[in-house]
Amino acid sequence: MPKLNVVITDYVEQDLKWEEEQFKGLGVDFAYDQLKLGSPEQILTLAKDADIVIVNMAKMNAEVIAGLRRCKLIIRHGVGYDNVDVAAVTRRNIAFSYVPDYCMEEVAEQAVMLIFACQRKLLLQNRLLQKSAAEGKWVFDPIYPVYRLSGKTLGIIGLGRIGAAVWRMMQGFKMRVLVSDPYLSDARKKEYGIESLPLDHVLKESDIVTVHTPLTQETHHLIDEAQLKLMKPSAILVNTARGGIVNLQALDKALRERWIAHAGIDVYEKEPPDPDLALLHNERAICTPHLSWLSEEAGWSIREKIVEDVRRYLRGEDPRYQVNPEVKIRFD
Repeated sequence: MPKLNVVITDYVEQDLKWEEEQFKGLGVDFAYDQLKLGSPEQILTLAKDADIVIVNMAKMNAEVIAGLRRCKLIIRHGVGYDNVDVAAVTRRNIAFSYVPDYCMEEVAEQAVMLIFACQRKLLLQNRLLQKSAAEGKWVFDPIYPVYRLSGKTLGIIGLGRIGAAVWRMMQGFKMRVLVSDPYLSDARKKEYGIESLPLDHVLKESDIVTVHTPLTQETHHLIDEAQLKLMKPSAILVNTARGGIVNLQALDKALRERWIAHAGIDVYEKEPPDPDLALLHNERAICTPHLSWLSEEAGWSIREKIVEDVRRYLRGEDPRYQVNPEVKIRFD
């Protein structure tokens, strides 16, 4: 029987020496490349004969999926999977799994960081310090008004693993919390003592809105001009989920025309974003480079979980989190 062939199309780690050692110990043939922006032809040159394909951000579109000759399992290195055509994968009878449980705290921490940075106008504070130092006197007038968190309303859009982590982290600040999540189970509602409210209601009522929903056809531009106009002029919007959920052109307009006060954004519809993206030059936006997943602990966690899914395959077991469970994984 031929050896199992595992391929990594692209990666965020500094190197894959650990993976090389792990797969060698498992008796697995292993190859990789850095094809984040690779063409279908480049990806297939590497992966067409792989049994298991591990992908980070490379585009696994229908053309690529159709060219995979032996693939039984695709593993997405991450939480979201909008770069993978799941319908095409399923049509080819290929199992598809992902790793939704590796960086929940990190993404929640990034969201909370952006909430505080916007609420306390962190970047403006730094600019005022520089101005005050240059003029030899404190210059505070441009920062007014600043509000405390206590007594304000936090709106959470999507109460999955990360949204729930934000909910827990914000419990000490004496805020009212509203949730909009049409897929929230009765058990989840009971666990958190909440009800899911319509999105428009949460947007109107909240002083801070933080987005934690997957990117799907349903959620693309979930927050657009009409939704931003519902928010308070003093409100803050934070998105650490996926680019495309918030229309960034509409958000830039909302900030410049004072429909809302501030925004904290870690994700973009095109990544990295174009340097002339207006939001990057908007003083009312704090933009970070899609690093909410980042920590040493999370980095090792996802590597270990992916290798464990390969081990599970070798044992004839299903992956930990399969996106298309209707596909029965093939172990031939």
